[in-house]
Amino acid sequence: MNANPRQINLLNVVRARDSMTVEQLSEMLGVTLQTVRRDVQRLAEAGLLTRFHGGVRVPGSTIENIAHPQRESLNAEGKARIARAVAGQVPNDCSLILNIGTTTEAIAKALLHHTGLRVITNNLNVAAILSSNPACEVIVVGGVVRARDRGIVGEAAVDFIRQFKVDIALIGISGIEADGTLRDYDYREVKVAQAIIEHAREVWLAADSSKFNRPAMVEVAALSQIDRLFTDAPPPEPFPALLAEAQVRFEVSLP
Repeated sequence: MNANPRQINLLNVVRARDSMTVEQLSEMLGVTLQTVRRDVQRLAEAGLLTRFHGGVRVPGSTIENIAHPQRESLNAEGKARIARAVAGQVPNDCSLILNIGTTTEAIAKALLHHTGLRVITNNLNVAAILSSNPACEVIVVGGVVRARDRGIVGEAAVDFIRQFKVDIALIGISGIEADGTLRDYDYREVKVAQAIIEHAREVWLAADSSKFNRPAMVEVAALSQIDRLFTDAPPPEPFPALLAEAQVRFEVSLP
């Protein structure tokens, strides 16, 4: 599904509290019970929420991400806006690293008309997209391919990335918590992401609004390690203050 802003807000509210009744959601979001039930039905059909009698809860946990096809369709429009904003700031003739994630895959599509790029990636989907651009050189990281999303992880991937120092790392993330930490689910993926951050002159984080206040088990980095944030809606509290304190420039790509 391509969730609209109201549905994304509903999803974020449930994620922040683990479970809520339909009545609570109606009151908090200022919409009718009928609207809430319709939105809940669509989100449940997409596997993003689990229904129980009178309410909904988050289907996953802090230890496992939702499936790649569901992530790919969740807020696809917002991710596309983010991708266009990022691509608009990436100069031709520079070096990049793109990591695992559906937002970085959207960025890869938005970079198809750039020239002179040298791109390192541990995401086979990104490699497949950008390999169709003859003016772009793609370097694929070695390591273990994760079947569920074609991400490459493991110590071999970490060692490979340590050979390079790129101009910009374009990274996605599974969650940004209220303490200012960036988090993900797979420890092996996190180790690769940390190497990417360490071996880039600038780090740009691309995260749609569903990532704020989303819990995950493993800490990747802190906001202070990020130079720029691209998102699709104004960050909720307490993130504006955290971003200002960390001196992160952020750009909001509204519809």
